[in-house]
Amino acid sequence: AAMKNVSIITEFVLLGLSSDPQIQTMLFVLFLGIYLLTLMGNLVMILVIRVDSHLQTPMYFFLGHLSFLDLSFSSVTVPKMLQNFLSQKKSISVWGCITQSFFFTLSGGTEACLLSAMAYDRYAAICYPLVYTMVINRPLCIVTVSIAWTVGFLISLMNILFIYKLHFCGSNIIPHFSCELPPLFPLSCTDPIVNEILLAVSCAFLGLLTLPLILFSYSRIISAILNIRSSEGQAKAFSTCSSHLTVVLLFYGTALFRYISPASGSVLERVVSIQYSVITSLVNPLIYSLKNQEVKAALQRMLKQQKCALG
Repeated sequence: AAMKNVSIITEFVLLGLSSDPQIQTMLFVLFLGIYLLTLMGNLVMILVIRVDSHLQTPMYFFLGHLSFLDLSFSSVTVPKMLQNFLSQKKSISVWGCITQSFFFTLSGGTEACLLSAMAYDRYAAICYPLVYTMVINRPLCIVTVSIAWTVGFLISLMNILFIYKLHFCGSNIIPHFSCELPPLFPLSCTDPIVNEILLAVSCAFLGLLTLPLILFSYSRIISAILNIRSSEGQAKAFSTCSSHLTVVLLFYGTALFRYISPASGSVLERVVSIQYSVITSLVNPLIYSLKNQEVKAALQRMLKQQKCALG
């Protein structure tokens, strides 16, 4: 009977990044720019990898999937965030919020798995160059990517099914710009301890599944690079994996910090979330294309073909 007297919430209010209208306008312009660049950068990467025959290698197969993931990752949160910058009523339906957190967790979990597969791919390429094409073949790549998506999907599905067991009443204000899982739990009238344990366990599982593989791969890569006699060879080997290492540090460093620390609704939390859910998706294609001669060459070839076709 006590539960019946409480009104059940049908929508949440996302506080976003600022309540100042002028700052909101500036943020809208900034994030719209970031989002358009993210779309453009990742779409160009996908296109170049699809059409260029020189890029039909495992590394670029993974990279194409990473670009697709980055597109989805930022598309899950940024459009809603942009809409809220411009609207007075910054609401999102409970169902919409849960859907957003499902796709957010799916993208994040899959990206974590994919980054570890890419680390292993770099390890095989640098440590076993002679048998690399036999070890990392097309079927293996397809299986790896499928596993990454499956793990991301199952982790997401499991967490979301348990969210449906929560009753939301009382406060409906989320001190965040998107519906990630940690800020939702404190708003529940029913005890979210099961959800919190489940999220902690799935994050730990994801970490234990992906981080050891990344650390193992990079420890072997670094020792292999140090054994290369010529400094030119060392620089070349390092440049092939430095872009991936940068992406890993950006993504893992911030996501781990966010999910290990308790939800406090602080500004720092939101800034950290922007880092792994918005900025990483923007810089991934930039990091890979600016530091990669093959991608640059492929882009030039594509532009030349366009010119010939038009001219």
